[in-house]
Amino acid sequence: MLKTAMKQCGLIAILRGVQPHEVAAISLKLYEAGFRIIEVPLNSPEPFDSIRTLRDTLPADCVIGAGTVLTTDQVAAVKRAGGEIIVMPHSDPLVIAAAKQAGLACAPGVATVTEAFAALAAGADVLKMFPAEQLGPSVVKAWRAVISREVALLPVGGVTPENLATFISAGASGFGLGSALYKPGLSAEQVGQNADQFVAAWRAAQETANAPETSKKN
Repeated sequence: MLKTAMKQCGLIAILRGVQPHEVAAISLKLYEAGFRIIEVPLNSPEPFDSIRTLRDTLPADCVIGAGTVLTTDQVAAVKRAGGEIIVMPHSDPLVIAAAKQAGLACAPGVATVTEAFAALAAGADVLKMFPAEQLGPSVVKAWRAVISREVALLPVGGVTPENLATFISAGASGFGLGSALYKPGLSAEQVGQNADQFVAAWRAAQETANAPETSKKN
């Protein structure tokens, strides 16, 4: 299911700080814009209530999950709330294993090639390159030389509609989007406008990346 969602749109919405009473309206704007993966970091207010609301609100083709998952107990709680993907800032193999044993997709955070391959060996479905501000497109390109194209590399941190294409040309498969998309205090309409800008940039970058080499040179 995660791969299907990624094919539709490789952008993951990170709703850090969102509150349960507002998450439905915000998520519907994200879905309308084209997002198919949404996470609620567990350091948000009442995150499990928000995850339940998301799962009850959105169509089945939208993958719902949690970010900032640090422990195996939190993995179990995310599943009980209806979550389908575990997103982590680190790559603890015990947490990755717990996610896979629970039947959930897992996106651990990695910052070195050694961490990346260890996370894949532990069962990671995709790799969250974090923090992207520190790693940059040059590191994405270097990693892509040794990590199969079948493995999604997802930079997270500091990604904007303006720099998104540079990461894609370096080999990024998608992105986790935080404060440039949503931050506490934004209305659903404002989040929707941000989402539209990101999706437009994503689609334009995809068209460029998939264009024949001859047309790229012209």
